[in-house]
Amino acid sequence: MSRSKLSRRRFLATSAAAAAAVSAPFVRTAHAAGKVSIGFWDHWVPGANDVTKKIVQEWAEKEKVEAEIDFIPSQGNKNLITIAAEAQAKAGHDIFAHPTWSPQGYAEQLEPVDDVMGDLIKEHGNVNDTVKYLGFVGGKWLAVPATSGSQIKGPCSRIDLMKSLAGIDVQAMYPAGSAPKAESWTLDAFLKAAEACHKGGKAIGIGLGTTSDSVDSAGAFFHAFGAQLVNDKGDITVKSDKVRQALDYCKRLAAFLPPDAPAWDDASNNKWLVAGNGAMIMNPPSAWAVAKRDAPQIAEQCWTHGFPSGPNGRYAPFLPYFWAIWGFSKNKSAAKSLLRHLSTRASAERMVASSGGYDLPSFEKLTDFKTWAEEGPPKGTLYHYPNPHNHQTLSIAAAPAPPKIAFQIYNQAVQTKMIVRHLQGEAMEKTLAWAESECEGFMRT
Repeated sequence: MSRSKLSRRRFLATSAAAAAAVSAPFVRTAHAAGKVSIGFWDHWVPGANDVTKKIVQEWAEKEKVEAEIDFIPSQGNKNLITIAAEAQAKAGHDIFAHPTWSPQGYAEQLEPVDDVMGDLIKEHGNVNDTVKYLGFVGGKWLAVPATSGSQIKGPCSRIDLMKSLAGIDVQAMYPAGSAPKAESWTLDAFLKAAEACHKGGKAIGIGLGTTSDSVDSAGAFFHAFGAQLVNDKGDITVKSDKVRQALDYCKRLAAFLPPDAPAWDDASNNKWLVAGNGAMIMNPPSAWAVAKRDAPQIAEQCWTHGFPSGPNGRYAPFLPYFWAIWGFSKNKSAAKSLLRHLSTRASAERMVASSGGYDLPSFEKLTDFKTWAEEGPPKGTLYHYPNPHNHQTLSIAAAPAPPKIAFQIYNQAVQTKMIVRHLQGEAMEKTLAWAESECEGFMRT
């Protein structure tokens, strides 16, 4: 954990102090108007934390507030451990950056932010349905979608290999600066491309493991078939024709993936691309950014674009981060003021630029920043990353099941495990029975 102080006093949080504290209103005067502390996600992109710190500092100086920041890494789940500890102690930061499913898990301990979200939606347009699914709980907004850390895990293709091995020109299909021309980019076309790349010795690198990159990719393919393990009413729907179709397709696709795909973690696909081993991965621009640094000849051939479409449409995995205010915060008014400042167009654009285009605002009017059009090489490689033409639905695996059930399906990697079991020879109906049993168990917990 790294800390950046913006005042001379150090923030000390204990449960005893929190229990004794009385929430004070935020008053903007010529004198200090209290203190606010923030636990941000520790960004992997060098320099991104510095820009976030500066944005907070500018707000703090203007509003006469003492602000203190911790940058808390996700490696080793340190952020999740810190969230759990603060929730139990009812003491800690005023604002905390919660990963994708966390606002659902701590809904009873978060301060509603309907007023903040109402104003932001009026200013920046609607958020996508996945953000609402995750952050709108019990008829209330419990978190603001964060720019920092939010991401789409779309295809990142090798321009040269997709053209030479699969006969697909990804730049023509997703031209920089204009709408996609991707009518032919279907699941059938994707399967043929995967087979061609496999035969050419440069397989598409999609994992079938239990970590989020693998789960997110599997979820997008299931969505493309309209395949739901549990529906929005909480009914188990594993044994449906759509799930059978999705599972059959994924088994056929898996035959052309790397043989060790079931053992992949979230670093495996990045390494696969940067080492020049494959024609495509599913990832935010982190792998491309590493290639730009370590293997520029690879980066020059990378192009980020949309998912293939299926019978139910075109879907792409979206994992938002959220900024949430703890219910035990001692300066909720200042915290809301800071969330508004962090969510201005100017702040969001600075964060996107500092992350090299990795960070992704969730509001519909904040997908046109010049960073995505200008980043390179090659120039325009990230233009379609933020889905500027809304040609695909941003989704999350296991939705639309009730979120507490969906989280368990996601966390237990049920969809990728189904694919691996069927790939290894288990009969489809036996695999479906196993998945149904797993979902029944989630209902009881």
